[in-house]
Amino acid sequence: MNKWILGARPRTLAAAIAPVLVGSALAGVDFNWLRAALALKVSLWLQIGVNFANDYSDGVKGSDNHRIGPTRLVASGLASANSVRAAAFISFGIASLSGLWLALLTSPVLIAIGAISIAAAWSYTGGRKPYGYSGFGEISVFVFFGLVATVGTFYVQTESITVMSFIVAIPMGALSCAILAINNLRDLAQDAAVGKKTLAVRMGDLAARRFFVALLVLAHTAAITTFKPAALLTLLMAPLTFSLARSVLGGTSGAALIPLLGKTGKLQLFFSALFAVALAI
Repeated sequence: MNKWILGARPRTLAAAIAPVLVGSALAGVDFNWLRAALALKVSLWLQIGVNFANDYSDGVKGSDNHRIGPTRLVASGLASANSVRAAAFISFGIASLSGLWLALLTSPVLIAIGAISIAAAWSYTGGRKPYGYSGFGEISVFVFFGLVATVGTFYVQTESITVMSFIVAIPMGALSCAILAINNLRDLAQDAAVGKKTLAVRMGDLAARRFFVALLVLAHTAAITTFKPAALLTLLMAPLTFSLARSVLGGTSGAALIPLLGKTGKLQLFFSALFAVALAI
């Protein structure tokens, strides 16, 4: 696989696609192909940018030197730290251009939101006090890849914000957090050894496993509480949800969690597709 595709972490990109699908479906008759495409471009390139930024920051800090997860560019020596940092900035730049276009079509407030999003993406593991090293990563993911991405997608097409747009953002935020949660569960021992106090490290192994399952339950529950009968379609993903929960609660750990990370991404993507159909009906 091309090293830059590897560095972009394709398995995590469901977190960028899902909220755009759901926000666009909720827009209904106001759906706009151009604005939806621009929102997707912003979301995808922000996700790719944060992946490269994390690779760079963890690599130069030495946090990835003994990782058991997928290969990281800087830590493995596949790419120089400077080139990975440049890839992050290029990704953020592409996202910014699409975001600026959306701001010109809708509201300049989006420029400020975009700037905050990029700052949050970089400071997750970058800077002197990365908040991802203090256990706040899940909160940031819920806010930016749940609330901001979903409500933002809905807003750029309808130029309005509703209570329902926040409700449908909850499953997206929960499933995005689940991707991060299982990633941090996999790396718990290694992160603890290098002083990276992720939420999983702070909670401990058993609580981290229960937290992951709670996020999956929250996603299903929130979808159903939209009180749209068609939202029951999301229960078609219950077998995969149950399989993931059983494996995680059953003690699967270390490298054996890597396939489950991919399955969690698939769960979010398929869940969001079914949820989008339900909202569009």
